[in-house]
Amino acid sequence: MMADAAPEVDVHVLVVDDDTRLRDLLKGYLTQEGFRVTTARDALDARARMAAFAFDLLVLDVMMPGESGLDLARSLRRESGVPILMLTAMGDAESRIEGLEAGADDYLPKPFEPRELVLRIQSILRRTPAPDLPARPSMVRLGGVRFDLNRELLLAGEAPVRLTTTETALLRALAGEPGRIMSREELTHLCDIEGGDRTVDVQVNRLRRKIEPDPRLPQYLQTVRGRGYVLRPD
Repeated sequence: MMADAAPEVDVHVLVVDDDTRLRDLLKGYLTQEGFRVTTARDALDARARMAAFAFDLLVLDVMMPGESGLDLARSLRRESGVPILMLTAMGDAESRIEGLEAGADDYLPKPFEPRELVLRIQSILRRTPAPDLPARPSMVRLGGVRFDLNRELLLAGEAPVRLTTTETALLRALAGEPGRIMSREELTHLCDIEGGDRTVDVQVNRLRRKIEPDPRLPQYLQTVRGRGYVLRPD
């Protein structure tokens, strides 16, 4: 069943859950309801994505391998006011109080109706003041090409340049924060790249062939030795 109203603005939600099936179901449902959705499989993955994107709300599972959702929420509350909706299989009052004390804005026990999740998200957003965030670029220019972040489209003049899914993810991450150095590990998590550092290097070299006047002497997608990669647009 559809929720009564879709978001009036582009609300970006990060869903953090180690259950692949539930994560994919939530992404599909929330996207259908009009939200922009990014997913993460654990706390480490979530941190990488939060380093690259500004999220309006987190849907955070409590029980995850490694750093738990409660620990992640406590850590985030020391540095961020991003709203958090906790999901947990434990619905008793003590567990709910523990989640709220960790910094959650609301708490939803599993199993739950997807429509209730949407309504709770909307309720949290209504009572959360909009932050004064610095404007993020919508277009970056790289010599003879430009990348439209809203449409995730690379253009040479008015003609689209074909990018693979991984190349698009890399360019989206780097162009979203031009001038910030991103490590290979961060890009691996953020762009869902399998194969580690070497695979990131291969994908970067392929991307350079599409955005650089001379891929052997990159002007825009630069390597920072020992640290990673940075995009420096015009």
